[in-house]
Amino acid sequence: MTVTSAPSLTSALVNQVLAIKPLWAVAKGRARAMMVKRAAAIGVSWEGRVAELRTRQEGVSGSVDLSPQWQADLEAIQNPTLQYPDYYTTSFHAYDEGNLGWQPAMEVEVAAMAVHAKLWPGAGASGDAQLRQSYHNVLTAQLSQVPQSIVDLGCGVGMSTETLQALYPQANVIGVDLSPYFLAVAQYRQQERQEAQPPAITWHHAAAEDTGLPAASYDLVSACLMFHELPQTAARAIVQEAHRLLKPGGHFAIMDMNPQSEVYKKMPAFVLTLLKSTEPYLDEYFALDMAAEFESAGFEPPSMTQNSARHRVMVGCKPL
Repeated sequence: MTVTSAPSLTSALVNQVLAIKPLWAVAKGRARAMMVKRAAAIGVSWEGRVAELRTRQEGVSGSVDLSPQWQADLEAIQNPTLQYPDYYTTSFHAYDEGNLGWQPAMEVEVAAMAVHAKLWPGAGASGDAQLRQSYHNVLTAQLSQVPQSIVDLGCGVGMSTETLQALYPQANVIGVDLSPYFLAVAQYRQQERQEAQPPAITWHHAAAEDTGLPAASYDLVSACLMFHELPQTAARAIVQEAHRLLKPGGHFAIMDMNPQSEVYKKMPAFVLTLLKSTEPYLDEYFALDMAAEFESAGFEPPSMTQNSARHRVMVGCKPL
């Protein structure tokens, strides 16, 4: 696998621009505005969906107050002793508070639909669902046995966790995330669907590199669209934690941006600037040899499958 050891000239120039705080703030604002505009173009009501979540009522729109039930949910799901790693307490996705706030938590769903709307011609609002389905197609083709216990690392507001549960309805599924705000929204979204079966997902507030979950206890550990948001030190620790969590013969699967994609290699400097203004660790991710990290942690050499023009799936097995 070819590995980028340093940012390209274009990327390096972009980094210099983003190091100037006022320019970074402008780029960040433009990136957010672009996502909101794209959501409207594909028929997704960004403001409407966020208002529904804020009030916990359907059909609400406009500027509305936050339901007091959210604070109760946050306190119930939050681990008060958890120490947030330094890399996490920074700005992500055009939010100054990063992932530790209600606004980013309530905009994940609509943002994902906007970001993935153009992955396939005419996909529009269904592009995100198609991307996740393409990941599942790889899983079902490569897993030798149907998993009965699954950990979804970096589960966010549960979009990846829900789809894994739907794919493997008999499995016990745990969603792990560092943001209690995201987990509170994940729990509420599950209540919105009012699914009595399959069993409810368990939401667990912890770092993916130190979950506190029992060792050698799971058949599948999944990380969907998480690794591009990590510095290399955290990425390596998470691969090792996945190995610890899995039973012998279990699988670790990740779906994320593909650094070898021609889309990123040919991306115009302006678009790259907007992207990097919202993804602080993108250079580190693009320079990391994930296959080597799998093997270093004790996995068999992983497979790599391109599942969209911009994404790849890697699957590694913990030896028996």
